[in-house]
Amino acid sequence: MIDSTLWLQAPPATVHAKAKLAAQTHQKELTKPPGALGSLEDIAIQLASLQGTEYPNADRISISVFAADHGVAQQGVSAFPQSVTQEMLKNFSRGGAAINIIAQELGANLEVINLGTVNDPGPLSNVLKADLGAGTADFSQEPAMTTQQLTRALHTGRQSAERAKIKQTQLFIGGEMGIGNTTSASALACALLKAAPEQLVGPGTGLDVSTLKHKTNIIRQGLLRHQANLNSPLQILRCLGGFEIAALTGSYMACAHMGQPVLIDGFISSVAALVAERLCPGAAHWFLFAHLSPEPGHHLVLNALSANPLLDLGLRLGEGSGAATAVPLLRLACKLHNQMTTFKEAGVSEKNL
Repeated sequence: MIDSTLWLQAPPATVHAKAKLAAQTHQKELTKPPGALGSLEDIAIQLASLQGTEYPNADRISISVFAADHGVAQQGVSAFPQSVTQEMLKNFSRGGAAINIIAQELGANLEVINLGTVNDPGPLSNVLKADLGAGTADFSQEPAMTTQQLTRALHTGRQSAERAKIKQTQLFIGGEMGIGNTTSASALACALLKAAPEQLVGPGTGLDVSTLKHKTNIIRQGLLRHQANLNSPLQILRCLGGFEIAALTGSYMACAHMGQPVLIDGFISSVAALVAERLCPGAAHWFLFAHLSPEPGHHLVLNALSANPLLDLGLRLGEGSGAATAVPLLRLACKLHNQMTTFKEAGVSEKNL
């Protein structure tokens, strides 16, 4: 039985300062005015510093999608029925979800992990099963997870990151799926940022105004119920989180410990990244942020992480799909950095001043 959280106390790996300096120097030698490629230059330099090489790469991608149900969904906070979580697991298994298509196009390794649903889909091909229970408890009435469930969820994420590392992954992406998880993520963000629900709560899968107000009230109720226990990131995660959000947090922390670069997806994934950073200060040095979600709380979470997302395409699907969509941009940044000729190689005159 896994009952230890001692691994959470490990510090993040140190970013490679020499590789960053070498990449910065190399960028200045390429046949273009300094800074002319804007953020593409920054991406290449950041990846170089994380991968410990002057010449970064984003060819080998691992994507882990964590799925689970949320007890708070019984409060009517989602536009979709809770059965959708189980049905989407079957869709992942058959290869029909958005992340399946994007992963195939990228040539990425994809694994899907079921941490516990109300309606058990049974054994599914291409889906791993952690089985922490039939979803979390309703956090508006009681803590979402037991200490043991939280520990196991974090460890499940850690194991996924370790499998990716064994595959010599150059970039890790975590995704999530679970009806009700924007409610959980919003509650987590409120507790971590000490913000009112009205500042963070959004429509999720498409709520109308009346249901959005109800969702806000349910989150407020949960925050009030657990306010005496919201004194540490781990307790906040236990009381308000979801199995899949905890697994994401564990995977991000493990990546930071191992020195594995991570491309963070949207709102829910960014909340998990914020929990990881609060539990392991400095972990965020290993994170790149893929996109800005329409969820109103996302920009507040990104600001708390000093993050600059790469894309703003109105994406709000989850599954790691927004992060995977940004991979071609990272690959292009690496190709430009690695394959452009230098002024000396091309016989082009450099800037006079």
